[in-house]
Amino acid sequence: MSQYLRRLARTGAAYTASSVLSKLIAVALLPVYTRYLTPADYGAAEVLFAGVVSASIVVRLGAIEALLRFYYQADEDSDRVVSTSFAAMFWAATAGALILLPFAGQISDALIKTHDPGLVRIAIGGLWVLTLFEYLLTLFRLEERARAYFVTTIANVLLTIPVTVILVVGGDEGARGLLIGSYATGAVFVLGLIVVHRRRLSLRVDGPLLARLMRFGFPTMPAELSLYSLNFIDRVILVRYAGLAEAGLYALAVKFAQAVNVLVRGFQLAWPPLAYSIRDDDEARRAYALIVTWFVAACTFVVTGMWLLSRWIVRALAAPDFFGSYKAIGLISTGVTLYALYMVLVVILGRTGRTGFNFPATAAATVTNIALNLALVPSLGIVGAGLALVASYVVVLVLMYAFTQRLFAVPYEWGRLLRIVLASAVLVGLGELWMPTSGLAGLSGRLVLWLSFPFVLVASGFFTRSERRSLSILFRPRELIARLGELGAAPAATPTGTIPEVYEAEAADEDTLR
Repeated sequence: MSQYLRRLARTGAAYTASSVLSKLIAVALLPVYTRYLTPADYGAAEVLFAGVVSASIVVRLGAIEALLRFYYQADEDSDRVVSTSFAAMFWAATAGALILLPFAGQISDALIKTHDPGLVRIAIGGLWVLTLFEYLLTLFRLEERARAYFVTTIANVLLTIPVTVILVVGGDEGARGLLIGSYATGAVFVLGLIVVHRRRLSLRVDGPLLARLMRFGFPTMPAELSLYSLNFIDRVILVRYAGLAEAGLYALAVKFAQAVNVLVRGFQLAWPPLAYSIRDDDEARRAYALIVTWFVAACTFVVTGMWLLSRWIVRALAAPDFFGSYKAIGLISTGVTLYALYMVLVVILGRTGRTGFNFPATAAATVTNIALNLALVPSLGIVGAGLALVASYVVVLVLMYAFTQRLFAVPYEWGRLLRIVLASAVLVGLGELWMPTSGLAGLSGRLVLWLSFPFVLVASGFFTRSERRSLSILFRPRELIARLGELGAAPAATPTGTIPEVYEAEAADEDTLR
């Protein structure tokens, strides 16, 4: 089982590297942005960013999800799967953008309560860019060409950030500068990636193959849209019932919660190719259970830190007008982790081909989210939105767990998962009850609590005997160096032999377009 953890970590690290860099730079620039943007400006931009992602889910029609599944099926021609799915994606994205353009003014009035059709037109152009950019990067993920993925996304970050800074700070473009900086640079990379992948792409659709792809992928679209709407509906309701500035505070809290999303994003990109490539069902069940345990442990460590240190994070990195955003950081970080667990269950459901079960679960979560936001936001503001987000993800996880266990039962390690949750709850509770909320003493005490998380796990009996032996190597430098040498000399493990480990330094993240 350890080879799957190593393989997931290797590809996930490559996929996450650009996200880490972009978020580090974005966080470093928050003191600048929050001084040149009002909370209302920031809120408007983030509502439209979320709207673009929602619209992209619709125009994709599940094509990327179908591509991830059909690419590995022995009875399908992978090149034909790529060319047909790209053609469908290209024409759907183009048609979607053209249909929306005449309604830019109405969309602006509905989403941000401000008549600014020009701002919405930029976002509509971003819809076309984002949809194709995500598809083209998926081709690198399918082949596990992590280096090509890394080079492309890092280059995108390095171009996007200075362009955005020039527009926002130098050009005083406000929300418009954020959108143009993200999507104009993204368009350059879309064109470059089309050139890189040109031999596999086509604008002609293979009708019978597309029908098979849509039978699998289309049922995932309503589910994905209803689930992502949890990250969009709350902002619209905040604009309506608490104001655009409150939506800006919530958007900043989401930005700080990206510390967890770094892990989630890498996992989300690396998980489906790995999960689908394990052909033996019994082996897949064991691997899925182990991977979930360790992924939850890693995310919960970061979430614990976000709960304990949120006040200091905002004081250090945002203008005083944005300080209130700290109230939602812990809740949103928790929601991000729950979303990642949903993605695990989606892939498990995809393995069975019964993707139609997604929608009932996500629809129930959406209804829960709308009801709770309407009930909580008017009185609690961004805290109410955060509570609604967490509760909605709990609903979808419970239902998806019930569906997947009936179709493909996985022996999750519930005892170890419970230890993780209890360790985090105890540490956060101690911090909030006993530690100051400002000053060096409060910061130091909360840091100690956060960093004690792994030791609490050790004391709880979380680690197995083999894991304790592996961890003990960290305290024996010579043995650690020898083991690393062995790993470096050995060829990369590909347990199924179905995915080529080809790493090419070619020009080749949805994150950097936000």
